[in-house]
Amino acid sequence: MTLCAALGFSHAVLAAQPSEDATLHFQAIGKGDVAQVMADYADNAQLNWVGGPLDGTYRGASDIRSVWDKFSKAQGPLKVSMDTLQESANPKGATVTANVQFTGTQLINVRYVLTYREDKIANETWQIVPVSPAPSAY
Repeated sequence: MTLCAALGFSHAVLAAQPSEDATLHFQAIGKGDVAQVMADYADNAQLNWVGGPLDGTYRGASDIRSVWDKFSKAQGPLKVSMDTLQESANPKGATVTANVQFTGTQLINVRYVLTYREDKIANETWQIVPVSPAPSAY
């Protein structure tokens, strides 16, 4: 008997839905679709923005919407690319981590951590990763 069966759930129940939801969330951010971004959150969600001009902790729909409105207006449409997307899930929720790059007027590298509960984002961490300078040629 597998651990999943012993705990009363199957791999099918824990399929890649949170990973797919995270990918759609990143794409909505890139499109500047604040309405879609906001539809992803639980009522009492928290967004931890670490680094950059929007650094801070935002709680609840009103605060989080305000941040995404500011971000979308400042950045415009962005190309989105992902690397190292990983998901860990159990019956109580799921965590998705990824390295996401948003490209527009500037390059924004983000280390992302999303915690899902009941199919909604309960906690989101947007960690700005500084862009490394290109090595100099000698």
